[in-house]
Amino acid sequence: MDLADTDEERAFRARLREWLAAVLPGLPAKPGPDDWPGRRAYDTAWQRMLYDAGYAGLHWPVDAGGRGVTPTRHLIFLEETERAGAPYVGANFVGLLHAGPTIAAEGTAGQRARWLPPVLRGDEIWCQGFSEPEAGSDLAALRTRAVRDGDHYVVTGQKIWTSHAEVADWCELLVRTDPAAPKHRGISWLAMRMDAPGVTVRPLRTLAGSTEFAEMFLDEVRVPVSHRVGAENDGWRVTMVTLSFERGTAFVGEVVACRRTLSALAAEARRSGRWDDPVLRRTLGRLNAEFRALWRLTQWNVAEAQRSGGVPGTGGSVFKLRYSQARQELYDAAAEVLGADGADLDREWVLDRLTSLSYTIAAGTSQIQQNIVAERILGLPKGR
Repeated sequence: MDLADTDEERAFRARLREWLAAVLPGLPAKPGPDDWPGRRAYDTAWQRMLYDAGYAGLHWPVDAGGRGVTPTRHLIFLEETERAGAPYVGANFVGLLHAGPTIAAEGTAGQRARWLPPVLRGDEIWCQGFSEPEAGSDLAALRTRAVRDGDHYVVTGQKIWTSHAEVADWCELLVRTDPAAPKHRGISWLAMRMDAPGVTVRPLRTLAGSTEFAEMFLDEVRVPVSHRVGAENDGWRVTMVTLSFERGTAFVGEVVACRRTLSALAAEARRSGRWDDPVLRRTLGRLNAEFRALWRLTQWNVAEAQRSGGVPGTGGSVFKLRYSQARQELYDAAAEVLGADGADLDREWVLDRLTSLSYTIAAGTSQIQQNIVAERILGLPKGR
């Protein structure tokens, strides 16, 4: 892989930097972590700015409403927006990084035309309705039932850890359409309106104090059959496409953010005199190497996804497995650098540290990722 920018890429980087420098100072203050209506408005307004400037969906296929740029330009966009301190996708996370790419890869022409443009414009927010109280890591054990009734499915069940359900317009929903089939079969992937009768959302407060997750109760919710993505009972395969995006490319911007945090910690260590501790210097140096390696793996995963038609491969599990641990180690190092001063709960890094604890669970636990790496990459036999 040639990692040097071409003349065209340097020009793209320069234009993007110029645009960011012009628009970022005019952004309003970011709403507080509990103000989800405010955060939705803030995040969707930023997405609209990206769309109007031609930076939304850079890496999405042209026929899905994107710009179809090379993986390198997509990574340049992520590098420059993160370095400039631009807003992250926020409440747009599921639509832009999970549901949207899945619909682009698996949806019909009509579904792509209906759902993808509003995601890119920031007009509609999606949430993820996968996990259930008794189907977390063993997602295929889900029991939410969808019974066919003419042109609709009647859905009954419960979901938990439903990301951004409080402010979402749509839900990417996994349901069981054939209870007699083996558990990895008989599952379908539906797009459900969150304002449909029978949908009840109850926010869940995390350790970090946020309510970005919710439990969701579905009481005979009617979902049109036309809102099914993929064939009936083929939802597990479609879900693997969704999860490959979640594990393979959805975290790429956060790697850049972690590298920026690491640089800030090194600067703080030099300022405070903690840099004289050789053990701490060695820890920060190792983390620097870790995140540089993860960024190179990110570049490889994005390029591989492009070559394979836009869907990331199992390399995403390698990335996700190591990234989840490295992120926690980064904030352990932050505690060493900041010392007692870090006990101030208003400090942003404290919230980031608490959030980092979830990364070994979110998008598939580390144990699940280890199994995927062992079986699908190393070719080891399944455990008994």
